Amino acid sequence: MASLKTILYLGVCFSAWIITTGDEDSVPKAENVRWVSLDFKTILTWTTTPSNYTYSVRYSGDDSDWRESPDCIRMSESECDLTNYLVPLNRIYSADIQTEPTTTDYDYDLEEFPHTYSPDFNPYKESEISAVKFNLEVVEESRVTVTITDPVTSIHQHGKQLTIRDVLKNDLKYKISYYKSGSTGKRDIISDSSIADVSGLDAGQRYCFMVAAFIPSRPKSSQQGAWSIQQCTPGETNVVQELSLGALIGGLFILLIVLIIIVAVTIICCRCCRQRNKALQTSQSSTVV
Repeated sequence: MASLKTILYLGVCFSAWIITTGDEDSVPKAENVRWVSLDFKTILTWTTTPSNYTYSVRYSGDDSDWRESPDCIRMSESECDLTNYLVPLNRIYSADIQTEPTTTDYDYDLEEFPHTYSPDFNPYKESEISAVKFNLEVVEESRVTVTITDPVTSIHQHGKQLTIRDVLKNDLKYKISYYKSGSTGKRDIISDSSIADVSGLDAGQRYCFMVAAFIPSRPKSSQQGAWSIQQCTPGETNVVQELSLGALIGGLFILLIVLIIIVAVTIICCRCCRQRNKALQTSQSSTVV
């Protein structure tokens, strides 16, 4: 009898454990958490399975106390814009995404629900910089002025929308890459300001330029921004030089094929003429006899 009670007791405990474990496993958890940041607009993103649960985001800078993001409490979306809260920018931030029930009338301890922590992120050193816009002005035959427009950020301060120059200050430089039209050799210069003079150009020649933000104080992987659209100065161009090596080889190959066809057709025509003349001569000889 005692053994039967023990078996029943163990069965009840085992069933309760299965139910509890099943409930825990059914609660979704944020996965694939990553930071997406462009021009200092920083968004935390994650993926999860569809459910009736919500998510709240907390953040911390340099291992300080956790703070709630007012815009990301009990939300059903899978992204949170933390741009206005990651201040100052030059700090290492981390985030905590907590799964929560949709209703507030619960007797659960929220700490029992799943937490997912983000990788560390420093907006000042890791935010990507978009492609810049610039203008070219030919000052002299051998000198060009490049005027660059600093991209604006999503950060506002004292009613003003800041540019990347306002944020990065002296850390911001620009890499200017240029080459003479028809040449494969490129030259790079680094400018400390948004206006740069490029001298030593060949007079009357056409030059093409591209510009990218460059922050040498950052880790190498995030030093350079996206390249701008290429712009070229007016000037003389050599059609042969403008063609790439592949285009020249392709053109020569087509020309060679055409020559071979012409030679082959010429040879065939000559043979046909010879055979026709020979047959005509044979016919005439037979007629005379």
